[in-house]
Amino acid sequence: MKIGIIMGSDSDLPEMKKCCDVLDKFDMEYEIVVSSAHRLPHNTGKWAETAHDKGIEVIIAAAGMAAALPGVVAAHTHLPVIGVPLTSKALDGVDALYSIVQMPPGVPVATVAINGSRNAAHLAMQILGVKHPTIAEKVKTHRAQMAAEGLEKNERLQKVGVEVYLKEKN
Repeated sequence: MKIGIIMGSDSDLPEMKKCCDVLDKFDMEYEIVVSSAHRLPHNTGKWAETAHDKGIEVIIAAAGMAAALPGVVAAHTHLPVIGVPLTSKALDGVDALYSIVQMPPGVPVATVAINGSRNAAHLAMQILGVKHPTIAEKVKTHRAQMAAEGLEKNERLQKVGVEVYLKEKN
């Protein structure tokens, strides 16, 4: 039940750390590597081809700008790949989003929001939850906790009003 995380550059690590934080919170095992689709194409392909042999069941691939990495990884594995488009100075991540989401038929990459690494972690756990009941239970428990927190916040808002609620929140 391992998740593979791959990114094209160590400059992607601050965003992908958020993904790792979510996985750590749920005691999920993962492997994280830096391997560029453009600078290390053979290494990237080899990593994707052998991911399953290392126990990886879902891959999260993060990339900015041209964002070829998720597609290259998907081309080299049968495992589900979740793409995380990252912001860049040029086009604010929209270029990466389009690159990842526009995959050819037969080589899909699930795609989350720009800088959506937390949701990539949650989606990976949902995918694994189909096969692993313990992970499914963790996902269900987390969803129930979020719902309870939402209800508590609404109750507080109704009780104290907008002004007090916002002052308390800050």
